[in-house]
Formats: sequence, C-alpha cells, structure tokens
Amino acid sequence: MSNVQQFDTRPVVENEWEIAVESPLSCSLHHSGAPQAKGDSQVILRERPFLGHLMLRGGAIVLDEALREVVGLSLPGEPLGLVQSLSGGPVGECSLQWLSPDEWLLIVPGGEEFDVERRLREALGDAHISIVNVSGGQTLLELEGDKAREVLKKSVAYDVYPRHFPVGKGVTTVFAKASVILRRPSDTRWELVVRRSFADYIYRWLLDAGEEYGIAVEEGA
Repeated sequence: MSNVQQFDTRPVVENEWEIAVESPLSCSLHHSGAPQAKGDSQVILRERPFLGHLMLRGGAIVLDEALREVVGLSLPGEPLGLVQSLSGGPVGECSLQWLSPDEWLLIVPGGEEFDVERRLREALGDAHISIVNVSGGQTLLELEGDKAREVLKKSVAYDVYPRHFPVGKGVTTVFAKASVILRRPSDTRWELVVRRSFADYIYRWLLDAGEEYGIAVEEGA
C-alpha cells in the first residue's frame, strides 16, 4: 500500500475557465439527437455517465474479504456472474462482475471511486493485487422495454435468449464492429459497459437498430 501513489481523477471545476468533465455521449446527443418517447416507444435508452469503474485483479479469497468489508458485496460465485447491492449499502448502489478467472469489474456511484480504491488497498494490505481506475474511459448504457432484446439480437454476437442469458449474467462480446460488456441486471433491463472511444458509434448504432421500435432516449439518468 505504501508504494502505491493514488490521485483523484475526477476534476473539481472551481471557475468558468476550467474544463468541466463531459459524458462520453455529450457530442453524440448534440449531433445525433435524442429521440423523445412516444406512444409507440418500445425501447428506452439511457446513459448513466460519471460512475466509478474499478478493474480488480488478484486472488479471489483476499479480494472477497476486502470487498465485503468496504462495499458490502462478495465476488460472484460463478463465472460470468453479476452481483449488485442496493442504495442502502456502505457506498450506495454498486455492482461487481466476473470478467475472467482473476479479474472483476466493480462499479460504484460517481465520486466514490477514489475513496473505495483507497479503502480497498488498506483492507488488502500487502496482498498481490491490482486496482485500476478506468472511470474516465468507460460509460454505462441502459436498454429497457419490450423490444430491448430485439435490438440486442441485431447488434451482438452472443445469444441473448432468456434461458441462455438469465438475470445476473454478464459477458464481454462483439457489438457490431466494436466490443462491449453486456449485462442483465434485471428482467426488464440490460446494461452495456462501453469504452469511451466506441460510445458515439454504439449510440448511433442503437438509434438505427431501435428506430423500428420507436426507441427513445432519456437524458440525465
């Protein structure tokens, strides 16, 4: 812990001359628009920007103990598993996803990532682990509605049939000509964790794929 130098990647804007943080979709919303919900809208698209994204690597046993202490979550019990906490947890609503045998993605409320990383490092002590803050390089998109799965069937290579992709599962998969982390946190909602450099492409793809279902964009989620 003593050899690790941390810094808070979330800028604080104190005057009008400083550059404020912007969502990965800020330009996309301006140039491609944000269709409003209508009576026939069967798909809703939302961005949840500015969340804290931490990539964790290391031994499962020590990480599990530290995570239960700091965020109130245990590591998923199965490969491709996704677990979530409610807003009443130690740091608020957060999620933890299995990515590979020794790699997990922890998503926490925006602004909490610096403190969560610090507390995890303290809890882990001299354990051989890696924690990387990738918050600025990713964003999270939500798809919800009766035809959300139909949009995904047009877009991803992975089978999203409910029997094969139940609630509580998450995978890394091909999305059109990009890649995403696709998750299913509930019966009605899907999530896409998207790299910042792919965000505009994926946003415009979703608008096109969802047009026949009256896709609508809810801003400010």
